[in-house]
Amino acid sequence: MADTPSVIVLAKTKRKTSSGKQVPRIAAHGAELNPAEAAALSQEIATFDPHVFLTKLAAGKTIRQYKGDESVFSQGDAADAVFYIQSGRVKLTAVSVQGKEAVVAILPEGSFIGEGCLAGQPLRMATATAVQRAAIIRVTKQAMVTLLHQEPEFAERFLAYLLSRNVRMEADLVDHLFNSSEKRLARLLLLMANFGQESKPIPLIAKISQETLADMIGTTRSRVSFFLNRFRDLGFIAYDGDGMLIHSSLFSVVLHD
Repeated sequence: MADTPSVIVLAKTKRKTSSGKQVPRIAAHGAELNPAEAAALSQEIATFDPHVFLTKLAAGKTIRQYKGDESVFSQGDAADAVFYIQSGRVKLTAVSVQGKEAVVAILPEGSFIGEGCLAGQPLRMATATAVQRAAIIRVTKQAMVTLLHQEPEFAERFLAYLLSRNVRMEADLVDHLFNSSEKRLARLLLLMANFGQESKPIPLIAKISQETLADMIGTTRSRVSFFLNRFRDLGFIAYDGDGMLIHSSLFSVVLHD
């Protein structure tokens, strides 16, 4: 009888830097983390600031300010750099051969985009556009590879980020396949406001068009308008100037059977 394969999970261990200081690291481990370890690891990842490491780069890095609706890169462009969103939000969209456009994701401050180039992706698979005024750091592929090799802690946290985003994408797929459009919209708004994430919630989210929300959850603009009006009437959301205030009570829509 074949041995049962062990489950590989992320575990927190320690390693020493060249200065002798012990720092947390991510490593494969054959047992699950206990709640205390998992909470500590989540906190370490949440408080990690990649910008500190990116500032160490002497070459291969540029910082640029983008206006709302300004393109960062376009689908079909050469994939030759990784971008880090220092502030603002970025929308990823993809266009099919038939010309149909879909919103893939809206990524917040602290996210990486364009990392596909590190896996040998020759061309951009999507278009990245600043949703609002944003400060974005561009790091060439070669400079990023060098940083990942020379800074183990950065490499480990970068891997942790990619894994957490992969988990989010899987959850998005399950949400799209099995939940109603009303639940999908409620979940999207809660995620945009950072509810349920490691970082602190930001209840007031920037203005976003109903068309974009409809594209992201796979429904029509009229349905999004209907649900938003219902959420507002129930006190789950409120409009504040150019933004939308998301209340934690919106969770009741997601949890409702």
